[in-house]
This record gives sequence, C-alpha cells and structure tokens, in this order.
Amino acid sequence: MKVSYLSIFIALVMFMSATNVSMAATCNPSQLSPCLSSITSGTPPSSACCAELRRQTPCFCQYKKNPSLSPYVNSPNARKMASACRIAFPSC
Repeated sequence: MKVSYLSIFIALVMFMSATNVSMAATCNPSQLSPCLSSITSGTPPSSACCAELRRQTPCFCQYKKNPSLSPYVNSPNARKMASACRIAFPSC
C-alpha cells in the first residue's frame, strides 16, 4: 500500500515539474503580437491578445526588467489592456 502512495506522489511531483518547465518556456514576447495595436494606440484588446496575456502573465516581471520591453510593459496602454482583459497587473 505504501509503495502505491509513493508511486503516485513521485508521478505527481514529476508532473508538476514538467508543468513548471513548460510554463517557463512560454515567455516569448513575440507571441504577444496580437496585443501590439492595443499597446501602441490604445485600441481594445482582441480575444487572442487577452488569451496570450493570460498565458504569459508569469513573464510580466521578466519583461518589465528587460530594457527593450519595459517601455511597452510600463506604458499606460499596457495597464488599460490588462484591465480590459481582467488580468491583474503585477507589482514587481
């Protein structure tokens, strides 16, 4: 009986590790291209933009620290876009 619980626990830990690795691999700012017009001109975000923002929410702090991306992430339009997509803007 203990062996089966141990096996389940090990499988669960391996699954969670694989999930974290795959989440880290999704930090790709070029995949946020559906959001470009919302950031630059303030137009309402598309559903594709909101979906990608949700997937990349864990990446926001990394993007804010990148000198090439921080002007976009720190812009007022980025906050409006996150709000329109009902995504909490991180405080890093």
